[in-house]
Amino acid sequence: MKVLVVEDEKKIASFIRKGLEAQGFVVDVAHHGDDGYALALSRPYHALVLDIMLPGRDGLSILRNLRERRSTVPVILLTARSELNERLEGLNLGADDYLTKPFYIEELIARLQAVARRSTGTPASLLEVADLTLNLITREVQRAGRRIDLTPREFSLLEHLMRSPGRVLTRIQICEQVWSYHFDPGSNLVDVYVQRLRRKIDSDAPVPLIETIRGVGYRIRSVIR
Repeated sequence: MKVLVVEDEKKIASFIRKGLEAQGFVVDVAHHGDDGYALALSRPYHALVLDIMLPGRDGLSILRNLRERRSTVPVILLTARSELNERLEGLNLGADDYLTKPFYIEELIARLQAVARRSTGTPASLLEVADLTLNLITREVQRAGRRIDLTPREFSLLEHLMRSPGRVLTRIQICEQVWSYHFDPGSNLVDVYVQRLRRKIDSDAPVPLIETIRGVGYRIRSVIR
């Protein structure tokens, strides 16, 4: 799988390159938006990883121009945590996914593999796991057609779980991604929110989706058996 990474922070770009190459990806890197756009036009890639904030053309401009040229290459945006409007704009422009900094390289690899497999035509703004759906733009959540009302934090927690179905997420990973601060080993904050979410998602369902992996963390099941 050949991937173009457009990221102006050289340490982050190097971190991504090394992590992807260790998993067998072929990686090109550009540190300037204009260079990245030129590479995206001149070479075939299986996926693009675009930082939104770039010198020259920014990530959204690159995405917009590629889609105007009818390019269908999958695009994953890298965003800062405060850039909600830009994330939504990116999805509306045709981004396939986004990842907020900081992130784990394993998560980026999983996202790349997912967008490469995606051929069903499911909108990029819609996450689906079994009979559970989450719309990133309208913020609507449904389980088997039943609407579920979530608080903003519960929504973020569910989104984080649904982006990696079947993968066990530790409490540290969840806390850093959803709450944006380092995990206190003595805190039960993650456990409390998972229990709240479980009551809303699984209480009336015949098969639970949210699983506790004792001593490790939580995951959302990718398949109902």
